[in-house]
Amino acid sequence: MTPFTARDLTRTVGEAVAALREVADRDWSRPAAGLEWSCHDTAVHLAGDLTAFAAQLAARAPASWLPVRLDVAPGTTPGPLTDLVEASGRVLAATVLAARPDDRAWHPAGAAGADGFAAMGAAEVLLHTHDILHGLGATGWTGWTGCAHTSALVLDRLFPHAPRPAGADAWDALLAATGRADLPGLPRRRHWRWYADPVRGTGVVLCEVSPSAAADLHTGGPGGFVWAEDGPPEGTRIAAGMLGLAREVGEYHPGWGPYVIVREADRRAIGGIGFHGAPDPEGRAEIGYDLLPSARGRGHATEALRALAGWAFSQPGPTALLAVVDAGNAPSHAVVRRAGFERDTCVDGAVRYLLRRP
Repeated sequence: MTPFTARDLTRTVGEAVAALREVADRDWSRPAAGLEWSCHDTAVHLAGDLTAFAAQLAARAPASWLPVRLDVAPGTTPGPLTDLVEASGRVLAATVLAARPDDRAWHPAGAAGADGFAAMGAAEVLLHTHDILHGLGATGWTGWTGCAHTSALVLDRLFPHAPRPAGADAWDALLAATGRADLPGLPRRRHWRWYADPVRGTGVVLCEVSPSAAADLHTGGPGGFVWAEDGPPEGTRIAAGMLGLAREVGEYHPGWGPYVIVREADRRAIGGIGFHGAPDPEGRAEIGYDLLPSARGRGHATEALRALAGWAFSQPGPTALLAVVDAGNAPSHAVVRRAGFERDTCVDGAVRYLLRRP
């Protein structure tokens, strides 16, 4: 994965601002394309996001969103508003450049370091500039040429689950990944999000299921993923429903629920993996997985299990992971053993495996 840098962000902001200045003489009270905001309010939102990202990263805010709010003086015209977008982008780029390698901060899409916040800032710039230009009817404006290079980097960093069919360029794929366009052979996304901190393994990426995606999965939707032909698996839909119940009773703990397994080769979702809940008072958490029949026998379950175990033990607190396997499920026994789990006890026709914290 290529890191997203301050230079990439600065280039994106510069190209987007140039496009916005070309339409500064138009009526920005018109609705932005596909949004409930006006073009003016979308630009204010964009500047606010860039400023908030810079504040989060600078403060290394660990667990919540800082109370940052940006507003503009009444009557602000598009020209000065565009200047504000540019200034906010430069502030974020400077913060990214000044960040230390181990700096991380909270974000609803996952904790991230400097490259993550730079990529999220660029995504906001790319997408909301698109929304403004299309809302103003400037679809034929061709001076904004930074989409292909930057979009490919943003897709790689934030959208590991977004397919790119043959013949589709990165810009089209990014618009499709965010529900703004269609790609041949794929339905338009009803639910979408990016992943600032996906769990990466060999050949697979694990994307945490959010409450909104869980609700969609549980009711028969794709949850914002493009699945292999025989998916989603029933176990993943059940796990999604359990997340909803956990949230209702106050037992939802981000990170300690279900994830979707995405195959890197084609960015198709091929199964689910996750925890039955947060670690208990002794620091133990149970883990389970469910792979589509079409994806079995290729080592994906083992790699997903290794990756999620690595994530768990990078968190403070967990002492061991448990996996319970039906006695007759030989392939699953092989998966947990290859991932380093050791046989512990037998209970009610099942075998409990244990993986202790290194």
